[in-house]
Amino acid sequence: MFNKVSRPVSFLVFVALLSIASVVLAGSTFLNGVRIDGLTNQKFEKCTVTIDAKGDVYIDAPGYAVEGGEKTAVSKPQDAQRTTITGMPSKRYWLVKEENYPGKAQYDIDVYINSVWFRRIRSNGEQIIQEVTKYLKPGPNVIHFAATKNVGEKRLSFSPQVYMRVIIGEGNIGGNNVMIENPLVQYKRTANETANFNDEYTITVQ
Repeated sequence: MFNKVSRPVSFLVFVALLSIASVVLAGSTFLNGVRIDGLTNQKFEKCTVTIDAKGDVYIDAPGYAVEGGEKTAVSKPQDAQRTTITGMPSKRYWLVKEENYPGKAQYDIDVYINSVWFRRIRSNGEQIIQEVTKYLKPGPNVIHFAATKNVGEKRLSFSPQVYMRVIIGEGNIGGNNVMIENPLVQYKRTANETANFNDEYTITVQ
């Protein structure tokens, strides 16, 4: 019989009260693979919760351990939708960069997600396919693009047909490929442009 859940002293607890899950649902509750049915008066931060079709609740909470509990061999459903108890989206979202003439648009684009800097994307021919699900929340999300012209020593193109595009949307992995099924933002800058831009979009995440 376990006694309590322990955590490192440095691990700050603010936060998400999950004891309601075991009350509302008829299934069992597992913390990092250990069954914790009946455990009360605990709070967990920065955890992921998955609820399977049987109502079993799986809590992945790095930094927590159950004292005196026995590890149970469980098969956590990998493809089950994540519950909004954790504030996580139920779908997967990706950022993809496209260039029809790599390096010639000559723009650097800083991407901000909900007012937090995410990354810089350069017109340099590098392929970028990156999942952004964990940076989003269900409901409205604000995506901001700050595009800066970076000519360097000389202009490589003056054509409006030469572009760099950043796409953010719902997608899935098929084999080794990411397929964007529902593009939510398609942000494009072209080689004939010379100004710097700040553009903002609001997307709805499920």
